[in-house]
Amino acid sequence: MDFEEQHPSTRRTYLKSGAALVTGGLLAGCTGQDTDGETTAASTTESSSSSTPEQTTESTPADESYTVSMAPMGEISFDSVPETIFTRLTHHAGMAFALGHGDAVNSMHAPDYYDALWNQFTPRLDGVSLDWSGLYSSWEPSKERLYELDSDVHLADPASVAALGSWDEADLEEIEDTVSPWFGNTFSDRNRSPPTEWADRYEHYGLWEIFAKVAAVLQEEAKYESLASIREEMLQSISSKLPPADERPTVVMLASRDYETIYAYNLNTPGFLTAHTRPLGAQGALGDDVESGATIDFETLLEADPDVILSLGGMHPTTDMGKIRQTLTDHPVASEVSAVKNGRIYAQAARYQGPILNLFQTEMTAKQLYPDIFGPWPTYESGPYPEIPAEEQLFDRQRVADIING
Repeated sequence: MDFEEQHPSTRRTYLKSGAALVTGGLLAGCTGQDTDGETTAASTTESSSSSTPEQTTESTPADESYTVSMAPMGEISFDSVPETIFTRLTHHAGMAFALGHGDAVNSMHAPDYYDALWNQFTPRLDGVSLDWSGLYSSWEPSKERLYELDSDVHLADPASVAALGSWDEADLEEIEDTVSPWFGNTFSDRNRSPPTEWADRYEHYGLWEIFAKVAAVLQEEAKYESLASIREEMLQSISSKLPPADERPTVVMLASRDYETIYAYNLNTPGFLTAHTRPLGAQGALGDDVESGATIDFETLLEADPDVILSLGGMHPTTDMGKIRQTLTDHPVASEVSAVKNGRIYAQAARYQGPILNLFQTEMTAKQLYPDIFGPWPTYESGPYPEIPAEEQLFDRQRVADIING
């Protein structure tokens, strides 16, 4: 007996039209990837608007189905709100969490790592909890496991699954037809090009534009609107206080386990990975034409001589920021960098951040870059997101917690 015979169709009632997968013709693709699944391309920029992108919702007393559209899937109709959610990357999982559906997530990439990281922020949100530990680690999911999970929706970009190279057209269509639809967008991370077979139906979105569409899937549009309003208020306040461009600091974002190999990331290029740094308008010390994720050495860092170093992953509980600072201070070349000499080495969290981390990371980065304007960022070595005096907070934690908790 083959696998499909052991697992008869469990298809939810949903409709496909427009650019949906089966009509679009799925073909497997392959692209050079690192752990973020990176390739390069260019297109649109992150939207700062809090308005909901256009989507179709249909509901009648006799038919409670509703339809949501997003590239590359096209229009997908659901007959009820999904109760179990498959995800791969944490921007999608973070969206479910922000809408009060964090417990519905049954899978994600590196769940224990991201559970620990997200829970560095939940202590600042009264009554909000999260437990992603022990979930299925879904970076390269197996078809068999997706049958076992039997999720009501796959919040994952089918084009990014195709890019893994282990899924073909038939596999993607089979899961869509017999389990539940795909609904996600990943190549908007840096506005990259999807596999060639997907290019004619792909579109790039900002982080909060994707969030609005996920909110429509989960029928939580009011929560989205409330959170987007908080973000918009914060961005407007920040924008009104930023110094002239030539008075802003030069900054580099780095990631390294031991500072033997150093990865550098852009701050101002298009895509949702920079949704918390781009609004702050700092000058990229290495220039934004340097490929994000490129390796550099200390000589290159000294030549760029940034005013500020942002240490990606520094908020994770397994990272020792004190040790990172000491490593740079003790190095004969790195110690000459302005950011090191002036003690301006700060922790960051994650780039695939989701809306709640986006709020926190926008606030923390504003304080790290412009302490004289937005209040200082506390010296941080470990532990949860620091307590910030209420008068120095850039957004209201209680409002956010109340929205998540409904």
